Amino acid sequence: MTELQNAAKAAATRPRIQPAEEGDDRPLSVSARLGRLQFHQSGKFRVLQLADIQDGPKVSKDTVKLIEASLDATRPDIVIFTGNQIAGYDPAYAQTTRKRRWSAAAGISSKTASSKSSEASERFEAALERTCASVRATVEQLVRPLADRGIPWAVTFGNHDFQCGLSNAEIESICREFPGCVNPEPTGGESGLGGANSANSVGSMDSAEAAGFVQLRAESYLPNQRVFACEPGTFALPVADVDHTTSVLGLVLLDSGDYARSGGYGSPSAEALRFLAEVPKAMRAQSQEIGRSQEPAVPCMVFQHFPVQQYYQLLKPAAANAARAIEGYRNFAGKHYVLDEEKTLPGSYLGEGVSCPDADSGEFAILEQHDYFAISAGHDHRNAFVGTVPVSREMASADAQTAASPGKVGGLMMIASPTSGFGSYGPVPQKRAARLIEFDIRHPYEPRTQLLEYGELVGKPSAGKAYAYGMTSESKPESEGVDLLHRPTWWSKLLTWLRKK
Repeated sequence: MTELQNAAKAAATRPRIQPAEEGDDRPLSVSARLGRLQFHQSGKFRVLQLADIQDGPKVSKDTVKLIEASLDATRPDIVIFTGNQIAGYDPAYAQTTRKRRWSAAAGISSKTASSKSSEASERFEAALERTCASVRATVEQLVRPLADRGIPWAVTFGNHDFQCGLSNAEIESICREFPGCVNPEPTGGESGLGGANSANSVGSMDSAEAAGFVQLRAESYLPNQRVFACEPGTFALPVADVDHTTSVLGLVLLDSGDYARSGGYGSPSAEALRFLAEVPKAMRAQSQEIGRSQEPAVPCMVFQHFPVQQYYQLLKPAAANAARAIEGYRNFAGKHYVLDEEKTLPGSYLGEGVSCPDADSGEFAILEQHDYFAISAGHDHRNAFVGTVPVSREMASADAQTAASPGKVGGLMMIASPTSGFGSYGPVPQKRAARLIEFDIRHPYEPRTQLLEYGELVGKPSAGKAYAYGMTSESKPESEGVDLLHRPTWWSKLLTWLRKK
């Protein structure tokens, strides 16, 4: 296929976007106007994904420009941040940072930890307060464009957010201070669908109808929206049809973990995985249905930080010297891969090995068996591809059995999104992007997606901070993924060259 044919085919899969109309001071989000997530009269529903912004208290101006331009061009119903909003290793967090969740903060020495000195404790508490203020400053800069336009937003977490010294629950609490945040309040008891005694949970599968769900605050812009809560960064949002008679699909945010004690990246908690398996049926039990009780579950799409191992099914082995060949990560190291063009959409690109957890948590099996039609992940800043992999069973939904709504008959859509930020490594600055995902009520489980690249929306970046470098085995330490704390220096490049001699 020629480049021209590729471009034409890629354009056919993209949603059409139009700029916002001048003089219209209503919320840019149609769902915000309605007070709930709902398909428009046009039959469309839009999600804007922002991945791996990963910046400190002073967010890059180019990142903010990309957010603003993407919002104005697409008018999304909701924005989803898929983790690593916070660069937890930033110097601003030097006194509270920690590399792993189970390790002590940098400002706590062994002597301080064993000391009963109130002075040392007060110093650390003061450092935590500064960290809270810095995180608050980052969040404020990221969501101000959304607040100005009346667009609701949701966040989940990655492997760098907590490194600032705050837990995901504490960061989520800061997020809820800002208008438009739809992350639910903590359950206060057993989390997830099993927490039937909590006012903010939705109950077990046997008591889903009786247990209820969270009703969002007016400050979320969606006062009539229901949300199914589990843990910080893990919850689900049903999306209603045009007439608000039933839930057509669900948006599930999943905290996919951070690091594993055994090495490499971590996995979702057992509670989060149970929630993932049960929430499609819980949504149906709570849906305002009219004559559709035969549908046992609401088909869902999950948004998370880490890709799962099965993303490698969209790649095919290649010789190390093949064009665009990339070495795999950890369990897949020593082998090189290229995108499988028969499984991925035109315009996709692979810039680094898929950095997934070593262990298979069973998440993919849940997606196969429990009415999920798509997954969208970030984490790998230089990857941008969309493809479909086969699944072992078809969706149980009645809509999935019709020609108009084939559901998972064609497989599970898997999306990888590049960084939306200019504060860490990534593709060339012009290729940093937000991702639009557009659903059509006529075929809601076959969304169209488009990258909104900085170079196309804004122009030439002004930031000198953004950088890109080759992703090789040397740049991926065994202990974790790419070393994002330091860009390669001339000295390290020289040592690498000498070792190869």
